[in-house]
Amino acid sequence: MDDAFQAASQPALQPAPLTVADATDRFDDLLPSQSIHFAVPPLRTLTWRVNASATLRIQSAQVWVTRARSPYDHWLQPGETLRLERGERIWLSTEAALPARVSITSAWQPPFAGMRRCRERLAAWLALLTLRRSREA
Repeated sequence: MDDAFQAASQPALQPAPLTVADATDRFDDLLPSQSIHFAVPPLRTLTWRVNASATLRIQSAQVWVTRARSPYDHWLQPGETLRLERGERIWLSTEAALPARVSITSAWQPPFAGMRRCRERLAAWLALLTLRRSREA
């Protein structure tokens, strides 16, 4: 009887808590992405304004990349990548005899994401304007 009483009075075993590694493993699935593939013609310069943070990947031929507001130019070989930030402007050119194939990959954005961002900027601007006027009064 004492054994049965002791077994009943002991707390039930709790499962081990999840570790940080267990929690992040569940979220390591790749999110949807969108890629734009294009060719950079020889001896011509293309310009691109990045709408969302993206990765520039060179597929074939060496490409010269110039970034606005950066004192450095980049010569990228096939297989190399360069991280681009939203709003950044880049210029691409190649001195190869054939067009250079390039891709820009970014996270997929749902439809009307730009409208949502525009609404958020407008709300922030109105809040700032209201705050300035209240300080002036």
